[in-house]
Amino acid sequence: MNRLTERTSAAMWRTTVIALAIATAAGTADAQETAAQPARGLEEIIVTAQKREQTLMEIPQSITILDGRLLQRQQADNFKEYLSLIPGFSLEGNTPGISRISLRGINTGGVASTVGVYVDEVPFGSSSGLANAAILSGDFDTFDVARLEVLRGPQGTLYGASSLGGVLRFVTNEPSTERFELRAEAGVEDVKEGDLGESFRGMINLPLSESVAVRFSGFYRHDAGFIDSIGNNPIPSLLDPSVPVIEGSRTEEGINDLDTFGGRLSGLFEPGDDFSVRLTAMFQNLDSGASHFFEADPDTLEPLEGGLVQSLYNDEFDDIEYRIFSATVDWDTALGNLLSSTSYSTFEQDFQFSQSLPFGPVVSFLFGRPLGVITMQTTATDKFTQELRLASSGDSAFEWLAGVFYTREKSKIDPQDFFAVEAGTDTIAEDIPQLVEIFLRSNYEEYAAFGNVTWSMTDRFDLTLGGRASRNEQDASQFLDGSALGIPPTTFQDANSSEDVFTWSIAPRVELSDDTAAYARIATGYRPGGPNVLPPDAPPGTPESYDSDTLTSYEIGLKADWLDDRLLLDLAAFYLDWDDIQLLAIVNDVGINANGGTAVSRGFEFAATVIPVDNLTVSLNGAWTDAELTQDTDPVVGGLDGDSLPWVPEWSSSVAVDYEWAVRGDVTAWVGGNVSYVGERTDDFSDRDDVTGEIREAASYTTVDLRAGFDTGRWSFEVYARNLTDERGITSLSGFDPTTSAAGAAEIGIIRPRVIGLSVGVEVQ
Repeated sequence: MNRLTERTSAAMWRTTVIALAIATAAGTADAQETAAQPARGLEEIIVTAQKREQTLMEIPQSITILDGRLLQRQQADNFKEYLSLIPGFSLEGNTPGISRISLRGINTGGVASTVGVYVDEVPFGSSSGLANAAILSGDFDTFDVARLEVLRGPQGTLYGASSLGGVLRFVTNEPSTERFELRAEAGVEDVKEGDLGESFRGMINLPLSESVAVRFSGFYRHDAGFIDSIGNNPIPSLLDPSVPVIEGSRTEEGINDLDTFGGRLSGLFEPGDDFSVRLTAMFQNLDSGASHFFEADPDTLEPLEGGLVQSLYNDEFDDIEYRIFSATVDWDTALGNLLSSTSYSTFEQDFQFSQSLPFGPVVSFLFGRPLGVITMQTTATDKFTQELRLASSGDSAFEWLAGVFYTREKSKIDPQDFFAVEAGTDTIAEDIPQLVEIFLRSNYEEYAAFGNVTWSMTDRFDLTLGGRASRNEQDASQFLDGSALGIPPTTFQDANSSEDVFTWSIAPRVELSDDTAAYARIATGYRPGGPNVLPPDAPPGTPESYDSDTLTSYEIGLKADWLDDRLLLDLAAFYLDWDDIQLLAIVNDVGINANGGTAVSRGFEFAATVIPVDNLTVSLNGAWTDAELTQDTDPVVGGLDGDSLPWVPEWSSSVAVDYEWAVRGDVTAWVGGNVSYVGERTDDFSDRDDVTGEIREAASYTTVDLRAGFDTGRWSFEVYARNLTDERGITSLSGFDPTTSAAGAAEIGIIRPRVIGLSVGVEVQ
């Protein structure tokens, strides 16, 4: 064990957010002790980001840890709320649960994910490029989560496919045989432009014996909508524009409300210190109305109706279901620590979307009476995984880990149906045949073997090496029938592919002093290739499959704990070289995946915490990212050499100040706030000005959050304000086509307006 690891200081090195989380934690005895001695009473933080227990100082890469109590204190329960907490994290999207997330700028708008999402040991979501995984990452609620571990840069060695940009790992609280615990919370909040929302959360931990415990948690949250539909914008007919097919949009308030609910049941069997079995079942639903966008002037991006308004012609909803069932066996053997993780998870998205504006006039003309059009679609993935790994135990100069991994996925976009509906209603027209039916079904199977070793060559220098060999096999089929519109039934060519990929990493680390360490890391990652399901009339030379895109990362960093644990610092600089980028191309009006072009992302990230006086914590984090194409893409995609990668802010930063103090007895109080900045971001490559050649940009924005509360040891109370200045931070741009958007309006996705809330909690132990 190296010299830094042996230090017994009560406040081991921590990242900015960990220091903030623990220094402001409420509701436990630990939090009360922290209030008295925030600089010297902090717990040592152990993480498992590299699939073994380590302190952050030991890990030679950039990692952010969001403690569960910090997430609770800052009401951070979804991807949008992480933007101010994770350096280099960016997002595009306008519907809860449907967001394209990226780390360090690795995003070109493809259909496969570049960030891996894990729940404990379980990889969640599709690995293929045929199930819309890029926008359907698991956006899990953070109630009763111990921490969120964010690994930036490619993680191909230990986490495998689809982790080009990094990994988000939700680490849940385990059942405990130590003591009974009960926690409950209720909250209410008011969103500007909307009504009241409410939330309820609860957790109970039951030790059934010295070796058996169960833990159950559940939550419900209703977020009130803040977008209205006001009965404007009639849809004209093709024959006579003065005669509307539909008189106007619906009149309805708060059309984009959201209900999020779920729960987790976990059982632990631990007959001794060297063996345990944990069984977990969890579910989460996100049921949302219309998307979070308003109609705006396409030039100024200002609201067309002076408020947050969207033209809704048919009912729109998006219902998402997450299900995870897992079994983890942890056994300390004579050979080392053996861990087996088995999981079965499902994802399903069911949505209805109005197509009355673009297609209603055409369908009305074809069938001779006023009609609207709706689309219904189901996207789903069933996934089985098995990982088995053995890691060295004890303290030695040579630590190792070896493992094997298997996954089998079945995915579908089935059905994707277009129906004619009676004008102004959601009633399917019984005398009109189904307009279009489409299905796409695919299978993905992967085998992998991986290993990682760390050699402590001296007391102050160690070297970590890793490698992973993977093979995936895929097949897919597709069918389309548009007979009602004169499109004959088409069975696409069945497609299949197979691929072998090897990823590796090397990371030297040196301790410059007892409280400072520097590291370098070169690592690779990949996103699986796969088959293309081609239409029969595809032009010669259309690719029948597409290859993996690969990324090589070069990173250097510094981690320090100075001034007697009162100044904590984390610095990292990186250069990412991205080859064979996967892009979405169009062949005969059908989307396929293709490879093309290269890109780079360069930048630095920083996180610092200073504790100038007892009880006061000031934290700062941020990132500068310069991500751009270095070759032209396919003309259909529209990217040019030098274009910025979409939805990546060049600058982002956040400063947080929190103060907590003992009032009397067991009562503590706290106040705090954050100021966060997100810089300008460019839209997709296709949103280019025909005259200037410039890609449209989303403006920068700054948000202010405030919070205050107190804790009695059993009861806790908190009041908070998010987005206090009511900034309309843009998260998506679309609809710049007069044929598909009402009145030729732009559709601007935004963060939630100002929210004022109150929460009350009780805890019994």
